[in-house]
Amino acid sequence: MIDSNWKFLKAEQSGAQAASFDDASWAAISLPHTWNSSDGQNGGNNYYRGVGWYRRHYTLPAEAVGKRVYLQFDGANVLSDVYVNGTLLGQHRGGFARFRFDATAALKVGADNVIAVKVSNAGAADVAPLEADFTFFGGLYRDAHVLITDPVHIDVLDYASSGVYLDTTEVTSASAKLRARVRVQNDGAAAQAVTVTTVLVRVDGRVEATLSATGSVAAGKAQEFASSNTIVSPHLWQGTEDPYLYTAYVQVQAGSTLTDWVRAPLGFRSFSVDPAQGFSLNGKYLDLHGVNRHQDRLNLGWAITNKEHDQDMALIREMGATVIRLSHYEQAEYFHDLADRAGVVLWAEIPLVNAIGSSSAFTTNAVQQLTELIRQNYNHPAIIFWGIGNEQRSDNSATNTLLSTLNSLVHTEDPTRLSTYAACCTSDTGGLPAHSDVVGYNTYYGWYDAFGTSEQFGAWADKLHAAKPTWKIAVSEYGAGAGITQHTDSPVRPDPYGTPHPEEWQNLVHESHWRQMKTRRYLWSKIIWNMFDFAVDSRDEGDTPGRNDKGLVTYDRETKKDSFYWYKANWSTTPVVYITSRRFTRRNTATVPVKIYTNLDSVTLEVNGEAVAPGTSADHVFSWASVALRTGANTIVATGKSGTNTVTDTVTWTRM
Repeated sequence: MIDSNWKFLKAEQSGAQAASFDDASWAAISLPHTWNSSDGQNGGNNYYRGVGWYRRHYTLPAEAVGKRVYLQFDGANVLSDVYVNGTLLGQHRGGFARFRFDATAALKVGADNVIAVKVSNAGAADVAPLEADFTFFGGLYRDAHVLITDPVHIDVLDYASSGVYLDTTEVTSASAKLRARVRVQNDGAAAQAVTVTTVLVRVDGRVEATLSATGSVAAGKAQEFASSNTIVSPHLWQGTEDPYLYTAYVQVQAGSTLTDWVRAPLGFRSFSVDPAQGFSLNGKYLDLHGVNRHQDRLNLGWAITNKEHDQDMALIREMGATVIRLSHYEQAEYFHDLADRAGVVLWAEIPLVNAIGSSSAFTTNAVQQLTELIRQNYNHPAIIFWGIGNEQRSDNSATNTLLSTLNSLVHTEDPTRLSTYAACCTSDTGGLPAHSDVVGYNTYYGWYDAFGTSEQFGAWADKLHAAKPTWKIAVSEYGAGAGITQHTDSPVRPDPYGTPHPEEWQNLVHESHWRQMKTRRYLWSKIIWNMFDFAVDSRDEGDTPGRNDKGLVTYDRETKKDSFYWYKANWSTTPVVYITSRRFTRRNTATVPVKIYTNLDSVTLEVNGEAVAPGTSADHVFSWASVALRTGANTIVATGKSGTNTVTDTVTWTRM
């Protein structure tokens, strides 16, 4: 990893690629890095979209003599030109996929080398996304690496994939078929006899199976080696119930010499989607309920580390989600690893958002980004759905042709998984939702004016299901905004583009939606927009400029909003007793309503140490319509019981 000791300039700079260029006045930074960590989140729609330069000195170790050397960047937005000692290695067009360049000829062993990267987050007419409702953070916002390989090695230039593709088919608890496809590159001067061995290892270290293939690879060529085996009584990947992972170790030998190896996760699972019965994993119905996730964070933008990924996954799992849509772009491989280990199903997608370009170059780039997404993440068992687009706004020939092309590409690249699409803002039964194997709808009943009240959601879903009974439909987005500083006892539908956004209204929208969704099994997935507040520099609404506040958790991950606990009470088995409107601390009325989310059988309420008469209960909610407060501070305590479980929650509200 080469994350340290970079110099950075937020400007175009002629000649900055040259080894002799003087960068002494540039800022010293480490990766991950973005130049929009402040201006991309503070509103005004005026964040910097342009060029930034990165430079770093690097000494290639002596053991690299006779080997191949590659530079790898895990994420850079949007266009990246990579130079070594003034020589352009290449340009990557796209802001989210890993990319690599062969630097063997340009790097000098045992000497000082200069790596220079020109990154631009300005718009490019042939690179998706052309527009989107999120900030396009610029920079080298993920890690960078130097890879050193023997001349005979697993192909690292196959769209920056692992070069290893593991297919599991005919999976049952009795047996499963495993096929390993491995691309081997021979950069030597002569053909090489090659043996590729794949060793499948269980969690306890025992070898489950060994697959082997042999052949000859011509000089300067790549060749795929395939081997197969049948696994008896595989331990299945059972989602959150039992996310069992094998590890595949893939070795390449040239003659008798081990020249390369990689490892990859492997999970045996089967899945299906029925238009009436929803999603099944390993032959058993699984309710896919979860969240969309953006990767940015307060004061960091997209330049986050494993620590932030860990926290995000922990919060999602605490709530009880079983599916995550990685909106709207390829996210870090580490987060995919976390999903594999947690047993959370993933919908992974490309950043084809809203508008499309009319040029063949735009189609080529969309194909490139989808190919990168699939090949780089092929072996993650958590991924079951490949997303080909989100909310294209024109149901015309060009858009349909592009979606058809991308859908076909999914089936060519990975016939083992399902294609999906997130539809909105055109006909629900038109051309755009009809391309993919399954489809999701972005609906905002109770929030945006184009939709009805939240109570009308169920009727809409039933009407669509009746009109298209063979379609496999889901909800890929739903929700409402909430500013944690804005409150009211009598919430009404607010202006979604204005202020305030009372937290209490978000609660009502989510309560209504989930009560309707959970009874409609034909919805193969129900995915909230969004798990976390995120940056949209053009927005000015709620209580914070530059923010989309539909998250269930605040941008800094410090505050779980009320609705987080609504879902935790419905989705998790952890005992929950949670007093809503807890941040509504200053009250101007003598009596107030009290509402509690819980998954326990009974809840009692005390105010200032005195018991309050029992309230009403219905579907994970206990309510008191009118609770008296005295002037000054009031301590409200809720106690829930279920069997031996007793849980309390306390808030303090001040009557003014």
